[in-house]
Amino acid sequence: MRTLRYLLEKEFKQIKRDRFLPRIIFLVPLMQLIILPFAANFEMRNINLGVIDNDHSVLSAQLVEKVVASGYFRLTNVSDSYDQGITSIESNESDLLLEIPVNFEQQLGREGAVEVLIAANAVNGTKGGMGSSYLSQIIQDFNQEKGFTSGLRSGGIRSTSLFNPHLNYKNYMVPGIMVFLLTIIGGFLSALNIVSEKEKGTIEQINVTPVPKTLFLLSKLIPFWVIGFILLTIGVIVAWIVYGLLPVGNIGIIYLFAAVYLIAFTGLGLAISSISSTQQQAMFTAFFFLIIFALLSGLFTPISSMPHWAQQITLFNPVRYFVEVMRMVYLKGSQFADLTGHFVVVCLFALFFNVLAVASYRKK
Repeated sequence: MRTLRYLLEKEFKQIKRDRFLPRIIFLVPLMQLIILPFAANFEMRNINLGVIDNDHSVLSAQLVEKVVASGYFRLTNVSDSYDQGITSIESNESDLLLEIPVNFEQQLGREGAVEVLIAANAVNGTKGGMGSSYLSQIIQDFNQEKGFTSGLRSGGIRSTSLFNPHLNYKNYMVPGIMVFLLTIIGGFLSALNIVSEKEKGTIEQINVTPVPKTLFLLSKLIPFWVIGFILLTIGVIVAWIVYGLLPVGNIGIIYLFAAVYLIAFTGLGLAISSISSTQQQAMFTAFFFLIIFALLSGLFTPISSMPHWAQQITLFNPVRYFVEVMRMVYLKGSQFADLTGHFVVVCLFALFFNVLAVASYRKK
């Protein structure tokens, strides 16, 4: 234990002595946590809307007002004909076109139903599809408010959004981004650790000592494990202050998973560092794995939307399991009994990566 204490003291002194590393460890992740949830927002807002109002009635004006007031659409063009509306789409002035027919108010009052035309610019298929869906839903709500849709008022179709009632996309993204930040600390920075000593030549001094390689690797793992915990705590505080987001479930579950998860990725980083000769090699190798893990984790796109072969690959991605755990604890309030399978898988990854790190390190 005395040897481990001296080695840990050396590691923390090196981190403290490096003026650049503490900034990378704390400043960059915090900036990402504050900026990314606003930038990586897949909710469609400010969709450019063109309107062709052939009725010019009070009811048609109320419909347009309701659509614009929803916050999803921005009225950018009012045309007198369908051809003019299509021209606004072709010139990228409008993303969506809403045509209100003649006698809209009279027909709606007399028959309780009327057809309106929605035309979308499908160059961006996601924007066109979701915009059309939003607009259709707003029109349906408008009909129900005015009492024109028979059957729906009495029978009732009620939708309830569980776990995220306001459909705030940031609540979905923030827990996942916190996982990605821990991945950077555990995988990327630890990958530069041993190889930096190789370049400086200080690794040779360790190799000629009787220090066991397991003890040496443990001294490399623990500092980033501690830093990861500090960063996670800061992330929880930032999520609370900036986004008003607190875990519905037990926060201790998050720290338990984080402890094992950091061990896993620190082990992977040390394995990469052991087989790399230069920091450039370690950086590119770590970057390759981080990109693959991030894209196949369900952080930015749902796993269920991926091809079947990609879904099978995600089963071998440790980031996927921790992202799911963070979202389940933060939004659903899941208990440890619900997450036992995830915990076992993360433990297996931690064991595998650290055995790989020990096996790949050679004292020469």
